Amino acid sequence: MAHVSDLIATDIEQYLKSHEKKSLLRFITCGSVDDGKSTLIGRLLYESKMLFEDQLAAVEADSKKFGTQGEAIDFALLVDGLAAEREQGITIDVAYRFFSTDKRKFIVADTPGHEQYTRNMVTGASTADVAVLMVDARKGILTQTRRHSYLVSLIGIRHIVVAINKMDLVDYSEKTYRKIVEDYRTFAAHIGLTDVTFIPMSAFKGDNIIAPSDAMPWFHGTTLMGYLETVEIDETRMQQQPFRLPVQWVNRPNLDFRGFAGTVASGSVRPGDKVRVQPSGKQSTVSRIVTQGGDLERAVAGQSITLTLTDEIDISRGDVISTVEAPAEVADQFEATLVWMHDEPLLPGRPYLLKVGTKTVSATVTHIKHQVNVNTLEHIAAKTLELNAIGVANLSLDRAIAFDPYIANRDTGGFILIDRLTNNTVGAGLLHFALRRAHNIHMQHVDVDKAARSTAKHQKACVIWMTGLSGAGKSTLANLVEKKLHAMGHHTYLLDGDNVRHGLNKDLGFTDADRVENIRRVAEVAKLMVDAGLIVLTAFISPFRAERQMARGLVESGEFIEVFVDTPLEVAEERDPKGLYKKARRGELKNFTGIDSPYEMPQSAEIRVDTVSLDPDKAADHVVDCLVRFGVLPGALD
Repeated sequence: MAHVSDLIATDIEQYLKSHEKKSLLRFITCGSVDDGKSTLIGRLLYESKMLFEDQLAAVEADSKKFGTQGEAIDFALLVDGLAAEREQGITIDVAYRFFSTDKRKFIVADTPGHEQYTRNMVTGASTADVAVLMVDARKGILTQTRRHSYLVSLIGIRHIVVAINKMDLVDYSEKTYRKIVEDYRTFAAHIGLTDVTFIPMSAFKGDNIIAPSDAMPWFHGTTLMGYLETVEIDETRMQQQPFRLPVQWVNRPNLDFRGFAGTVASGSVRPGDKVRVQPSGKQSTVSRIVTQGGDLERAVAGQSITLTLTDEIDISRGDVISTVEAPAEVADQFEATLVWMHDEPLLPGRPYLLKVGTKTVSATVTHIKHQVNVNTLEHIAAKTLELNAIGVANLSLDRAIAFDPYIANRDTGGFILIDRLTNNTVGAGLLHFALRRAHNIHMQHVDVDKAARSTAKHQKACVIWMTGLSGAGKSTLANLVEKKLHAMGHHTYLLDGDNVRHGLNKDLGFTDADRVENIRRVAEVAKLMVDAGLIVLTAFISPFRAERQMARGLVESGEFIEVFVDTPLEVAEERDPKGLYKKARRGELKNFTGIDSPYEMPQSAEIRVDTVSLDPDKAADHVVDCLVRFGVLPGALD
């Protein structure tokens, strides 16, 4: 079973070619802390004699070192090295290892066992074909065993190995093994795991890892390596699914060639096949399948190709080329499972970037249906999701995308959420289905549009968004600016924070989640008023940059003017016109901006108003002058 081919010394090129033809199996090891994951990986690496690439030559040069005594020493050193990595925190994230046998190549993801590293386990499992779930024979099925089993089921790994380890420490008891198998089968049935293989083993002594164990003659199943070398790989299954090619880029080196490049996510394609481009729905026929090594007669899942079509149709990065007979779905609202992976909580209504396949769009979580307690599988009511939390939620995108349910296709049904400001990945998710309203509700064409309404009012419609601390003077400034614009004959409307909370937003409090929803609603109202041709003024603390960026993104370029009413906290607190700071300091008012809730100052506001050096009337004149300079207003003040 050990694999260090003689071809390395005699014909390295032939050796490399033999590796190219082997299938690649990705699997994860998971389970509780100290259940033997590192020992198991060490055993697999050692037995395959692919410990590390830089040791390979030494292994070939001195094969005597793998004698009985040397084997024990070298294996112990390897396991100690893996354990040392974990102690140093190196494998708090996912550690990937590569090894090979004569039959197959392997990448194993060693995932941390601690509950607080759920996101890391999900990362490792996202590309795996098999999950090896470690169980300590002395302890049986634990909470973390159930937790990782649920995550494996959620992510869609179809092949599960329950590795009942440390059988040597229970005297290779068949009774102990049978009890664990019975307990796990009962739990697996509740979460829909059907393809489960049980293997009793001792990773430290090598029982049932490579060869059947003489110490357990009562077990007649496969060894772990025998299973890993023969289990079906998802790539084979995906070749039988409908054709999907997420377009990664449009390749046009000259006027005579226009190809659409990407990696085939599922199915197969041949020249002459009819295809549909989504979300546009346009159809064409495959002309050529181009690769660096020449044209292909057939391409299958996993291959990187460039397609040329018989028709000149509009295709962009992120579009999906599908088979006509079974095309991907198209929608802009979904139910999805989310795994939150960031220290800052998920806030419904906050805009994020969503990347599915090669497509990136703007997305918001409109409603969290429930959070899942993965230890008990209970559904818990939740307004936000904290780090490592898993929940089911509704998503709304700013445009329609082509997709498949995750259960059918990981590549076109799995996504990540990205923070718009930091570009950090903050969450991962699985699309379930399109919401019915995504198909039933459509934009209705109207003949009188924003341009016509603005022209009738002889003005450029826009949003003047004033932000700053409580007591900074936003409402006073907005009121004065509106009076001056009204005197100039302009059509305006002022949305004030306190006034809106008496009606539209009276159901909202002052938690971070409610503040996000408050601004989302106001931004949508402002967008409608801009569409009506009005100059809209808003006076809201709007403490988070992400929400101000969301409001900016709802209108066209040049229609959003951010005004930072810049007043230091100590000055705002000294003014304290409503007595709110005093209440906050006494602990009577929670989540108060500037005290126990953050205010994120604008980084590139169009207008900054220093209310310490300017009195209100001069500050209003400054804003109006800036609006003239920006081209929002046609003339200067009288």
